[in-house]
Amino acid sequence: MKKILLITMSAIAVSWLGTSCSKSLSGGGGGEVTGVRGRAWNEPQPYGMVLIKRGSMEMGAQKQDSLWGDLPESKGISVDAFWMDEKEVSNAVYRQFVYYVRDSIIRERLADPAYGGNDEYKIEEDKYGEPITPHLNWSKPIPWRKPNEDEQRAIESVYKTDPITGKKYLDAKQMNYRFETFDYKSYAQRRYRLDPERRNLNTDVPVNYDELVMISKDTAYIDDEGNIKRETIERPLSSEYDFLNTYIVNIYPDTTVWVNDFANAFTEQYARYYFSSPIYDDYPVVGVSWEQANAFCAWRTEYLKQSYGMRGVDVEPFRLPTEAEWEYAARAGNNDQNYSWKTDVARSEKGCFNGNFKPGDGNYSKDGYIITSPVGAYSSNDFGLYDMSGNVAEWTSTAWSESGVHSAADINPDYQYNAAKEDPYRLKRKVIRGGSWKDASHYVRADVRTWEYQNEQRSFIGFRCVRTYLGNSKANVKTNAAKKSSKGSSSAPKQRQRPQRSAGGAGRSVRR
Repeated sequence: MKKILLITMSAIAVSWLGTSCSKSLSGGGGGEVTGVRGRAWNEPQPYGMVLIKRGSMEMGAQKQDSLWGDLPESKGISVDAFWMDEKEVSNAVYRQFVYYVRDSIIRERLADPAYGGNDEYKIEEDKYGEPITPHLNWSKPIPWRKPNEDEQRAIESVYKTDPITGKKYLDAKQMNYRFETFDYKSYAQRRYRLDPERRNLNTDVPVNYDELVMISKDTAYIDDEGNIKRETIERPLSSEYDFLNTYIVNIYPDTTVWVNDFANAFTEQYARYYFSSPIYDDYPVVGVSWEQANAFCAWRTEYLKQSYGMRGVDVEPFRLPTEAEWEYAARAGNNDQNYSWKTDVARSEKGCFNGNFKPGDGNYSKDGYIITSPVGAYSSNDFGLYDMSGNVAEWTSTAWSESGVHSAADINPDYQYNAAKEDPYRLKRKVIRGGSWKDASHYVRADVRTWEYQNEQRSFIGFRCVRTYLGNSKANVKTNAAKKSSKGSSSAPKQRQRPQRSAGGAGRSVRR
């Protein structure tokens, strides 16, 4: 009894001590609950992106188009703020992704005893000598200029030689990028909770502790022949790792799309030079599927994480825009604006074309270009975004549904369907928006929607990235007007330059 009483008195003493210190610990709350506030912060502006502030609009066509037969189909929606690439992803930007994958393979082989056997290219211990998850050492440069015999063999292993011309070129089949995505939406659903008691909050229903909950997850691997194998597996729910999906995507653009998209046309020169030649550096990348565009977004996120010099740092990921985000940004939140430009005509008041599309029957050159134009060649819309109408159509993250926006909520609407490999092909359609250089003016309207299969690659489809905006309404970011007036707006911000150099081969190899 004395022992129990002693413990109780000790607890009271600890409680009293905690109370006596509360003023200094809480900043003088005076015994009132004042809350625990986080530290305020302003998100830095991502390079090359424009802040699209939160807003609402009537999404979809507002009135019937008597010429094309489109019926009005609109719905009031609201979207939260997000960052969006001011320009479509160019060949030069996407090529940095390809070269990053190339340099990763070379570094792996420089560390592999079967090739270079130099363990300096892979970090397996921390500074204290403790084992850590192995990862590549990007601070160790690739010996491009004076490699020894083993290093040369590792470097040459990612190239092939054309048997006809003898020209050396990158082996596209090896350009595979592996990444993982956590399916938070499924993880958050009550029916998939690990604790059986939290799956159903109805207390009239007895808890089934032996319930077998099955989950579906994607996984991928490369077989002995170097082919990518993707599987969607069903298995009992056991841990958070069941919601981690693994993908391996060959990320090299299909350069033959120019020939395959246009029968009986001379387009071989585009197939040979459009992606590889510096002449087309600033043109939008094409021949990239929805799956490849998602892989680029995943890599761009990881590349940003590496720039912070820490592994495991959490940042808001880059992604494809939802259909609603894309339309809201293209129309600058204006219900009455059918194109990304303000008027319903193809030319400005000065007679200049507002975008790159097909102005007349068989007339591709009237707007100044036969095929695509350099990104940003035409004027931006009111949000500071370029080429939202025309140039190349753009992938969105939204799965295609005939019911359109009506199949989604009216707050940040988005219809997602992650098609399994075994699903019918029709379930693998994704929404594309904006029309392209080959389309008539009607199809480059910002309120017209269409689709393409997620694994298809076209000479008229590209993409741009977005990032969800985190921060308060007083964030210290440049406005569109300030950005246009700034002389240095086209150069990378200083805080981003140093980390990019530290990433090693990816930045340098682009300039080779």
